Amino acid sequence: MWDTIIQFFTAVSFWELLLIFVAKIIEVTIGTMRIILISKGYRKQGTALAVVEILLWVFIASSVIQGVSETPIKGIVYSVGFALGVYVGSFIENRVAVGKVLLQVISDRVGADMIVRILRANGHGVTSLDAQGKDSERTVLMVFANRKNKQTIIALIKDADEKALVVANEVSILSGGYVSPWRKLAK
Repeated sequence: MWDTIIQFFTAVSFWELLLIFVAKIIEVTIGTMRIILISKGYRKQGTALAVVEILLWVFIASSVIQGVSETPIKGIVYSVGFALGVYVGSFIENRVAVGKVLLQVISDRVGADMIVRILRANGHGVTSLDAQGKDSERTVLMVFANRKNKQTIIALIKDADEKALVVANEVSILSGGYVSPWRKLAK
């Protein structure tokens, strides 16, 4: 029995298994980024990643498929590499944070005025609308921003008014409006 277990784990060299594992992580990470970039309108970058992704896939899959019945450990390593690649790809995408968001903030008038002053002082555009809440007058603020700035803006809002309701939505199309010349330089 022990001979069978040892044979299962040693039928393929450690370096070959490591290569399959790392290459699969890289390939799936690239695939995850490709899908996200294309869905956000970055077709050229997504297409370039697709070429690299499929090249890696062809070579990795063919090395795993060859003799998988004799060395099933390759399939297991391939599968674990796939799963870890999905995680790494989503982690990287979250860090890169490609795209735009619309932050909608609902606050009382005093809190909204403070939020507007702070956000504008930090170079963010804000549109404010008068609104009627259940029990009182409210102000709705709308802020369009890069996704990577979302947490910073939310922190500024919460520092100004911790009771403010903040809703964030991803934006697929954004056209027109005013962007400060300084913000264009900072992109």
